[in-house]
Order: sequence, then structure tokens, then C-alpha cells
Amino acid sequence: MTEAKILTGRHVALIFCGCFSVIIGVNLLLAYSAVKTFPGLEVKNSYVASQHFDENRTAQEALGWSVRADGGDGEVILSITDRAGLPVEVSSLEATLGRATHVRDDQTPAFVFDGTHYVAPAVLSDGNWNLRMTAESADGTQFQQRVILHVKKSGP
Repeated sequence: MTEAKILTGRHVALIFCGCFSVIIGVNLLLAYSAVKTFPGLEVKNSYVASQHFDENRTAQEALGWSVRADGGDGEVILSITDRAGLPVEVSSLEATLGRATHVRDDQTPAFVFDGTHYVAPAVLSDGNWNLRMTAESADGTQFQQRVILHVKKSGP
């Protein structure tokens, strides 16, 4: 016959410590991964940025621009239109295309105005992308916006 094992206080304490060690280890791993993959930096100094927020927003809204981004077939298409729905040609355009959760896939598309849209080659896989753009109007007004881009490749 085999001898019966007795569950002692020492065994319970070891099981308790082992379970909590696993939980704490997983939490630390997830926290490290979150901090490592996403910088969390929107502006260098949020206080300074907040001092001009209202006047920048008012100037930007006065332009009356609407922005839309589409992607596929190895390119990203950015449409900037005025209140009448006509295409807007800006004096300068800078953008960063990337994922919301990490900076590993960030790209800086070189947009070219084709008379209607701004087109740039880009490597896009399925999923959600953010296009953070800064454009300058002919009168020098700065226009900043984060445009959401949903990519779903067609086919099997």
C-alpha cells in the first residue's frame, strides 16, 4: 500500500507563493512590453502646447478643411478638401504613418499632389493605422490632425 500524503501548512504556503509569483511575473512582463512598444509621447511639453491650443484650433477650423485617408495596393491616399468639397493644395505637408500601439511600423510617406489627392507609396498590412499629419495653408496657417486609416486587403 502507498502512504497517504498529508497537506501541511508549508505546502499551502508554497502553493500560495507560487501562484502569486506567476501573477506578478505576468503583470511585470505585460507592463514592460507596454512601455517598450509605445512611447506615449504626443508633444514634448504639454504645458507649452496648451497655451496656444484654442487659438490654433480656431485658426484651423477657419480653414474649413476635411481630411480623409485611404490605403491599399502599396500606397496611401490623403484627400484634403475645403468647405465646397474642392481639393486643397497645401504649401507643405509632413506626415507619419504608423500603428497606434507601437512605433516599429512607423513610416514617413513622401506625398505628391496629383491635382486631386496626395499620394505616397507605403507598406500597409491589414489593421488600423494612424496618419499624423501637419500641413500648412497658403496663408501660413498650420493644420494638424490625426487621421485613422483602416486597411483591409481584398482577396483570399
